Order: sequence, then structure tokens, then C-alpha cells
Amino acid sequence: MIQAKVVHIITKMELGGAQQNTLFTAAHLDPDRFQVHLLAGPGGDLFDDAAAFCRFRLVPDLVREVRPLRDLKAFLQIKKILQAIKAGQPPAPVIVHTHSSKAGILGRLAARAAGMPVIIHSIHGYGFNDYQPAPVRWLYILLERLCSSLTSFFIAVSQANIDRGLSLGLFTPDRVRLIRSGIDIGRFKNPEVARAAMRRQLVVPQDAPVVIMVACLKPQKAPLDYVRVCSRIAERLPAAHFLLAGDGELRSAVEAELQISACAGRFHMLGWQRDIPSLLHASDILVLTSRWEGLPRVIPQAMSAGLPVVVTRADGSPEAVRQGQTGFVVEPGDIAGSAEKIIYLLENSAQARRMGLAAQVLVDEFDICKMVAAQEALYLEQVEKIS
Repeated sequence: MIQAKVVHIITKMELGGAQQNTLFTAAHLDPDRFQVHLLAGPGGDLFDDAAAFCRFRLVPDLVREVRPLRDLKAFLQIKKILQAIKAGQPPAPVIVHTHSSKAGILGRLAARAAGMPVIIHSIHGYGFNDYQPAPVRWLYILLERLCSSLTSFFIAVSQANIDRGLSLGLFTPDRVRLIRSGIDIGRFKNPEVARAAMRRQLVVPQDAPVVIMVACLKPQKAPLDYVRVCSRIAERLPAAHFLLAGDGELRSAVEAELQISACAGRFHMLGWQRDIPSLLHASDILVLTSRWEGLPRVIPQAMSAGLPVVVTRADGSPEAVRQGQTGFVVEPGDIAGSAEKIIYLLENSAQARRMGLAAQVLVDEFDICKMVAAQEALYLEQVEKIS
């Protein structure tokens, strides 16, 4: 018997962790208990995957950029869809579950206007950060405070995001729960393409030290910092190769930075990639140069693949790393410090392998099936409150 209709709302189906986990959740919630719907704006590499979902609804004017007229239209479109879902068969309470900053704001406002009894918001990192101009940052914080009053419960992927929300008064401890952003651990332990075959595809020598970063090319991930780190490494280790899997608004800036770097001939820009497990197994170290985060899934993905990591101290990232045991955490923007740690691991391959094996032992809390089970439990708790 259907106990609730669950409506996931996300801004854009790009190839990111929040989108992939939302799709997985939508596909794996118990169909005997939940009727699942998915709403998203146009575009993104995962759009066709979402459109194949039987209860997918396009919100034509839901876009990431701030566009007041389109935002108003998106609000009305979401409200209308939610009202239709509520009135549809079978009769059941509706849980609206929003993701990302834009969909989180418009989706929660529309859900309240449509009279939805339960509104849950997942924090995959905040829409505000310390690198924004103060007026912009405080505008986003005020909007989050407004929407907080409309929200039944919050999910956070990192304790750092919970602590930040508590300090800003966005919620109280009894209205938030830590549910890690999950991954398919088995898939990342056992890649489809073996290390040697993937290196041949990449045209990378079999014995070359290989560093990889997997990230959208946007300011949050600081990809120019990654190029600068790689340039320093290339000066010390002429055999090293560098992979960058991802694409985005800073691609041209990355390409320009490569022209003046020492690593240009050994730097492989791969664009968006689906087979991340095979790329990780073809590499020796994962690097992430982010300025702010939720808790990026690529860290536990690398842990599952047995790679040590060198990441920045960005929000939840340090929660997945045991300093000196499974990897290293450096300060955001510390080019020299990042390069030093990576060079150490590349020059001490036995130590790097031990750190990667230690990481594999600790990755269990990121199991994607545990994530879905935890969300199901939360949904049922919320339905019981309104019954």
C-alpha cells in the first residue's frame, strides 16, 4: 500500500553527485511504500536519464541563474505540478524533497503554496560561501532563513554543513539529520576497464605516475589551482601525467592556464566522463582543490578504488579523510602545500598504496543503499507525524 508520494525537485540534471544520488533514490525507493516523482529544469548530461523515469516532469523555467521573471514562472509551474500530484491517484500524503539552492528555494515556496504537508530539503553544500561579496552572501542566507520556516526537516551530507546551519540559525538540532551522499562501493572497487587498458585508451605510459581530479569546471572546484599544482609537480617529476575529468564554465580559463604551465604536454582534459571507476583505477592519487563543498562523493569513490587523496579543507571534505593515514588535507588555495603532499605520495608509492588500502576499509558509511534506507526511514517518520 502506497504510504506517501515523494516528489524530488532539483534544478538541473547535470553530471553531479546530487543529481546522480537523486536519480538513484528515485529509482530504488520501495515501490510498495512510495510513489516517486521527479521534477527538474531543462538541460544537463543526465536529463535523458531523468526523462526516462516514468514520473518525470519538466519545469521549463527552472534555471540555475537568477532570472526574476523565469523564477516566478518556475514557482507557478512547480506549484501547479504539485497540486496535480496531490490530487492524483492513489490518495496519499505528499512529501516534497528539494535539492540544490535554486530548486530548494523555489521548490519549498511552491510546496508551501500548494499546501504540501511535509517539505524536506537536502543540503549538498550551501548556495552561499565565504568567497561571495558580503551583500550577495547575506541575501542567500536570508533566503535560506525564510525557507527554513517552511521546511519540515533537513538532510545534510556533512557535519560541517550541519554546524554551519546551526550557527546561522537555519534549523535546530532536532530538525536535521546527517545522511551521507552514497556511492556504489562495489562498482568503484571493481572497474569495468582494467588499469592497463584504460591507460592505453588515455595514451598514458603504463609506468607513469598519474594524478586525477574529477570535478565540474566552476569556481567552487578551483580547477585553475589544480593546473598550478600539476605544473609544480611536473617540474619535479617529468614522468608524471595529469587527468582532469569534468567540464564547465571555466574550461577556456583552464586551457589558457595550461598554455603557460609546465605540465601542458602531459595534462589530459577528458571532459565529462561516465566511467569514473576505471579512471580512478588507472590513476595513483586523487586531488580535489575545492574552495567550498558539501562532502564530494569523489572522495569516497577514490577511497573505494584504493587511492590516497589530497584534498582541501573545504566544509565536509576532511570528514572523509584521516590525515596522514588515508590522505592529506591542505588549506584551500595552498598550491605549494598540495604539490608537496602529492609529490611525497608519488615518490613513496608503497606508503601511498598502504594509505589507499586503509581508505578502502573506512568507506562503508558511504554505501548508497544505506543512504536510500536512511531516507526511507525519514520519510516514514514524517508521514507518521501527520497521520
